[in-house]
Amino acid sequence: MDDALAADLRQAVGELVRAVRTVDTMPPGHAAILGYLDRSGPLTTTDLAQRRKVTHQSAAKSVKELLALGLISAHPHPEDRRKLLLHLADAGRTRLHAERSQRADSLEAAIRDSLDPDEQQHLRTCVELLTRLTRRLSEG
Repeated sequence: MDDALAADLRQAVGELVRAVRTVDTMPPGHAAILGYLDRSGPLTTTDLAQRRKVTHQSAAKSVKELLALGLISAHPHPEDRRKLLLHLADAGRTRLHAERSQRADSLEAAIRDSLDPDEQQHLRTCVELLTRLTRRLSEG
């Protein structure tokens, strides 16, 4: 096993993610919450804090801001009326899709401008490998 490969991969992926995020127009915490609600459906603030691995207070602050922007909505939890269930609003879905498109467009332009066709094909193979690694790491 090549320890340097793991370290180099972690660094390269981290730098790629940070570079892609430079085109974002909303705070990362907001985008993360919208993303979780888009993928998982309605969640509580506690659920979001746990998934984001942040404090409840931090998640609640972002939730309050997203509610004020009309990007999410809150409804009483059907099983526990003391809790609120957060839903992705149409405006939030539109904003999230715009953010994702902007990221994809930026990355697509960089790929097109930086890599020749053979390198692009090689990158496709690498994406498959990264997907397998991600699945393995997510399994625990």
